[in-house]
Amino acid sequence: MPSDRTILAVTGPDRAHFLQGLVSNDIRRLPDGPVYAALLTAQGKYLADFILLAQGDTILIDVATPQAADLARRLAMYRLRADVAIAPTDLKVARGTGPAPAGAVADPRHPSLGWRLYGTSAADDGTDWAALRVAQCIPEAGIELIPNDSYILEAGFERLHGVDFRKGCYVGQEVTARMKHKTELKRGLVTVRVEGAAPVGTPILTEDGREAGTLYTQAAGQGIAMLRHDRANAALTAGAARVIPA
Repeated sequence: MPSDRTILAVTGPDRAHFLQGLVSNDIRRLPDGPVYAALLTAQGKYLADFILLAQGDTILIDVATPQAADLARRLAMYRLRADVAIAPTDLKVARGTGPAPAGAVADPRHPSLGWRLYGTSAADDGTDWAALRVAQCIPEAGIELIPNDSYILEAGFERLHGVDFRKGCYVGQEVTARMKHKTELKRGLVTVRVEGAAPVGTPILTEDGREAGTLYTQAAGQGIAMLRHDRANAALTAGAARVIPA
């Protein structure tokens, strides 16, 4: 199934400095390959996640199509006096987990996600991406990653190489750093066993009816769930499904 992605181009002499002050990861790593990052609110909540790629005098932003227009609008809002331009491109992204074609780059989030190739084709090698995401607990924009609601550390961005704690300031950095260094996360995304099925977004409840989290993508008898750590050992249900923490 082809991926539903839009590729934005950021050009201009200030492009690197501009993005460095906005996104959650250190884009000085771009000469070494793609970088996964997010744009956050000032309160540290998730707005969009994307893969950044340097291509000559351009930085490409590979983002889920439903988020592309809003991301471009927000970046333009932050532009102020920076000498940059943000525009959509005609590029498409092909992806796969088999042998990588010439010019492909590794997905920076997790080795199991294989390669991505930017060009004229959105071909896909038939990988079961939902099952792969569930097995490796990799969140998806608009499903497990909810704008103005999710926190990237609860969503596993540190494990997925999507945040840098030494790069300096960016939008939402203070809240993210405080969650990392001064608090203990009370919940997070995890892969669970699922007996049965439930709609994405179904609340997970304990035996006595207390809310323990939310069940999201399911595949091959497993699911991605946002779970409260203090309630993850009890008998849990999500609608008609039984949820079993790993």
